[in-house]
Amino acid sequence: MADRPKRFSMIREFHLADWFTLGNAVCGVGALFSAMTYLENGDLRHVYFAAALVLAALIFDVLDGRVARWRQKSSAMGRELDSLADVISFGVAPAVLAYACGMQGGWDRIVLAYFVACGVSRLARYNVTAETLSGDDGKVKYFEGTPIPTSIALVALLAVAAAMGAVRETLWFGQWHVAGWGLHPLVLVFALSGSLMISRIRIPKI
Repeated sequence: MADRPKRFSMIREFHLADWFTLGNAVCGVGALFSAMTYLENGDLRHVYFAAALVLAALIFDVLDGRVARWRQKSSAMGRELDSLADVISFGVAPAVLAYACGMQGGWDRIVLAYFVACGVSRLARYNVTAETLSGDDGKVKYFEGTPIPTSIALVALLAVAAAMGAVRETLWFGQWHVAGWGLHPLVLVFALSGSLMISRIRIPKI
């Protein structure tokens, strides 16, 4: 009688670093909830909560890598978890926060969707090329394109705008109307960030 295939146990397959990765994802989801709450009630505290949660997600993202190296344990599952968590915390959450802060025109939505798509593509490219980019010690020496967590700078920008009262109708640089659709010039920083993610710029991995 043939041996039955070994059942995959998700909990057993988790390493310590993976729990930090899940912390990243949970913070990202919390940031989404805060952004949606601000969209509903206009209480600026929720913008700050969202920004703080994205920062917390970044801390978890840094720690999961350090813990994996300390424990000398990593897995394909951990790499996939990391990418999925990063998409939530540093792709979707900043885009939704930007929308909540007033970038709601037709062109704004296209740019924000482009930003998220670039982040997803950047992470997918990293996953399939990580082995190729690794040195003799098995470690990746550099990134191609800016890492998606650099979007924390965009979140910080939105938090500063909120602190200065420059959100919604008073967003910096106002709004243009192009072909009948609204475009807030500030959203172009998301277009720039997304484009840098999918660029071939080499950035040394620290």
